[in-house]
Amino acid sequence: FFFFFFFQAEDGIRDFCLSRGLGDVYKRQVHGMCYSIHDCAKKTFVVSKDVFPQTLAVVETRAKAVGVKVEVVDPETYDFAGNKDVCGVLLQTPDNLGRVKDYSEVIKKVHAAGAHVAVAADLMSLTLMKPQGEMDADIAFGSTQRFGLPMSYGGPHAGYFATKESLKRKMPGRIIGISADVHGKPAYRMALGTREQHIKREKATSNICTAQALLANLSGFYAIYHGPKGLHEIATRIYNMAQVAHHTLKKFNCRLITQEDEIFDTVAIDLKGTGKSADDLLRLFESREMNIRKIDDSTVSLSISETTTMADLHDLLSVFAEAFGFNGSVKDVMGLENINYLKPVPASVKRASNYLKQDIFNHIHSETQMLRFLYKLQQKDLSLATAMIPLGSCTMKATTTSEIAPITWPEFTGVHPYVPKDQAAGYLEMIAMLKDYLKNVTGYDEISLQPNSGAQGELTGLLTIKKYFECTGQAHRNICFIPSSAHGTNPASCVVAGMELVVIKCDSNGNVSLDDIKKRAKEYKDRLCCLMVTYPSTHGVFEDNIMEIIQVIHDHGGQVYMDGANMNAQCGLTSPGFMGADVGHLNLHKTFAIPHGGGGPGVGPIGVKKHLIPYLPSHPVTNPDRDNKSLGSTAAAEFGSAGILPITFVYLDALGKEGVRAATSNALLTSNYLMDRLKDHYKVVYTGSKGRCGHEFIIDMRPFKKHGVTEEDVAKRLMDYNFHAPTMSFPVAGTLMVEPTESEDLGELDRFCEAMVSIRREIQDVADGKLDKKDNPLKNAPHCLEHVTADEWKHKYSREKAAYPLPYIKERGKFWPTVGRINNLLGDKKLIPVEPDTYKCL
Repeated sequence: FFFFFFFQAEDGIRDFCLSRGLGDVYKRQVHGMCYSIHDCAKKTFVVSKDVFPQTLAVVETRAKAVGVKVEVVDPETYDFAGNKDVCGVLLQTPDNLGRVKDYSEVIKKVHAAGAHVAVAADLMSLTLMKPQGEMDADIAFGSTQRFGLPMSYGGPHAGYFATKESLKRKMPGRIIGISADVHGKPAYRMALGTREQHIKREKATSNICTAQALLANLSGFYAIYHGPKGLHEIATRIYNMAQVAHHTLKKFNCRLITQEDEIFDTVAIDLKGTGKSADDLLRLFESREMNIRKIDDSTVSLSISETTTMADLHDLLSVFAEAFGFNGSVKDVMGLENINYLKPVPASVKRASNYLKQDIFNHIHSETQMLRFLYKLQQKDLSLATAMIPLGSCTMKATTTSEIAPITWPEFTGVHPYVPKDQAAGYLEMIAMLKDYLKNVTGYDEISLQPNSGAQGELTGLLTIKKYFECTGQAHRNICFIPSSAHGTNPASCVVAGMELVVIKCDSNGNVSLDDIKKRAKEYKDRLCCLMVTYPSTHGVFEDNIMEIIQVIHDHGGQVYMDGANMNAQCGLTSPGFMGADVGHLNLHKTFAIPHGGGGPGVGPIGVKKHLIPYLPSHPVTNPDRDNKSLGSTAAAEFGSAGILPITFVYLDALGKEGVRAATSNALLTSNYLMDRLKDHYKVVYTGSKGRCGHEFIIDMRPFKKHGVTEEDVAKRLMDYNFHAPTMSFPVAGTLMVEPTESEDLGELDRFCEAMVSIRREIQDVADGKLDKKDNPLKNAPHCLEHVTADEWKHKYSREKAAYPLPYIKERGKFWPTVGRINNLLGDKKLIPVEPDTYKCL
């Protein structure tokens, strides 16, 4: 929520809305580009020559996929009016050389030419420097890493992405908006669901599914704890130390690229004419156990963070003094006893507007207050610490403390993604072992850990196939088959990869139609690129003809992409490689134990067979593509969100071969046990040829609509029974998809069955007239504490029936939802008011 108030001038704040926790910031640039080209005939995207190399690499990868030309230019001299094909522009501040820029004049020119502008900015710099909104940018984005998140060898970090109001329905990711419940109480919810990829499918502007919710919250807490005053102090300290560095290096007669009035935290140094190369300086600094950045062969830079001390800076500058032959006192040059040369932020780039004025950012500034605030929020969440979360297609398994603990160790959190490889030997050893484990589980020959969400894994896999065909003289192959039952990310990824979608029918049992596959494969044999298929299917069924389907695709020259969404039903029993798949992604945040409450963080590595290995992602800084075969880069760091890989490593290392097989077997057992117990009370939509399901199953709520009861009523009522709802209306509208995972014991499974059977009796009571059709526990669910304990109770059923419908709830302790049924339409009309008091009238 706090990011929303960060990017726009005070008088225009209503014009910006924000998508939270989108993940890798360098994918945010791409979504800025996608905004600009969506529904637009223009196909040139202009990028400033001073963006970071990893930014440019990701943009070029994604632009090529959709036929967009990228021009790298100096935006201050480029003739936007003379190029009628420009759809959008990407700018950066501070830029690759550390220079803070006010792009207001450039943006005016771009707008006059009819294009959009996306401006990336360091979040910490925005506390002092002019934000994107004050420049009249259309899109503001960047990383939240500076707000309390460790480097962790590349992530995970949340990205922020804000737009003007007019673009909100094309925004990727998840928007948290404010609405009101039935009692008029303000309530937050995910808003504008109709614009998300799982609804829009091939018409989506993004394939994003995972949100870096945990990291977005952590950065939000950082802002709450420090508040606007504390953040301003931190940024000012960084800015002043950068001035000290600039002043001192100038005294050493260094040729500085970053000028005095352009500084925030970085100083870039030109080595031309010094007789020294960037590599010479890097070796000298490494010998002193320090790293500086090599920009090119004759340019280096240093950066200041909030953790840098004056002692650190003195040590750093002392090495520069040695490198440039300065023999005097570095301390004296720095003027540490009397720093009288510091200047305020120049008016030309200084922020004019206030930020974070809301009360939440201005009173929680002690450790005790923060602890109580976090505890209060924690009590609002129905988590795995409370009960089973049976979300179908989500695999909400429990994560052990032993798996989580290593990600807090400084040996993992304190590593920069671009350090020399010999400084990350432990990380690389773990990564190599993890890749071997994943190859064994999947049957693939190589793994890329670069994609940092499942949806990005999908895209990376498709681009790998596309590059393979391009390099083998078959670039004309661009048809992607996707079953009608597929998750919405599949068609969205297909479109974002620049492929043409052909939908494959499913039969009455929910299986992919083999007849339609054969028919379509024959029809498109010369253009068939690939099939995207999920196994077990998205309907939760092991399809008997999967091997034949794969063979049909191969016989017609295509590749098979196996979506890893349902790998929790495969591990140790079969594998994509064994079945003949060529490529596929894994959800480490589902199958392999990384927790993903709220949607993230996620990791979506891809596995490939041998013939696709040369085309896997590269990285412009740490793993450049030397033979021009790689598809390019899909994330800012070579190993994506490396900081959470220890979770999956410990999970697999501890389980071993037999443990992995046992976990999968138990996941199948728990699902079939629930299905068997519930099938006499609810219709099960799909089963396999032997009457069984995979690791999840779908129960039908549509027959109850004639009694006025919907799937939403059942989902909300489950909260009164201390359970999170299953997945609602996916993949079949009007249904609930249940996935218990192997984490749950028999007692918890039985309690869930008791709850569902009790709800079924309530539905029957409505049908029989024993409960009022409008005033009943289902329609009024969930029942919050304030409602149940109010002096007045107007309902035609008891308070106990509302809150304690079964005895186990009293025995185990009651989870109280903090709001009642939410008004969804209201929240879509007004995403985020300037002040929450706007909703008092409700």
